[in-house]
Amino acid sequence: MVRFIELIRNCLSDVREIMPWDLVERMKDNPDLLVVDVREPYEFDAMHIPGSINIPRGILESACEWDYEETEPELVNARNREVVIVCRSGHRSVLAAHSMQVLGYEDVVSLRTGLRGWNDYEEPLENSEGKAVEEDEADSYFTATLRPDQIDPARRER
Repeated sequence: MVRFIELIRNCLSDVREIMPWDLVERMKDNPDLLVVDVREPYEFDAMHIPGSINIPRGILESACEWDYEETEPELVNARNREVVIVCRSGHRSVLAAHSMQVLGYEDVVSLRTGLRGWNDYEEPLENSEGKAVEEDEADSYFTATLRPDQIDPARRER
C-alpha cells in the first residue's frame, strides 16, 4: 500500500518546487504569472494570496479542459504561462502540479511549504472580502488540530 506522503514523494521526481521568497521574486518579474490555489473554497475564502484563483484539487483536471461544467477558461489558456500551484502545506499542490504537467502545462511548479510557509515568510494574505488577514490569525488557522479518531491507533498506543 502506498501512503499519502509516499505518493507525494513519487510525484516530486517530476515536479519542481519553489520557496515563498522565490514566488515573491517571480511575481515581481512576471506579471502574467498565474497563482492557482487548489484548496477547498472555504479554505480559500478564509485566506489566500492576493490575485490567486481558486480551483479545488477535486475538480482541477476537468477545470483544465474545455467542455466541462468545471472549465476555468483562464486555466485552460494557461498551458504556456508560468503557473504556481499553492495549497495549505505544499502536499496537494505537488499532486496538482503533477497532474497539470501530464495535461501538457509547460511551466508549472508547486509552492513548497504552501501558504503556511508563505505566512511564515510574512507575505500578505487576504480573505474573501479582500481584507488583509493578520499574521497571528493565519498562524492560528494553519496550526493543525487532529481529533483523537484521526490519529493512527498504532501511534496512540506508544
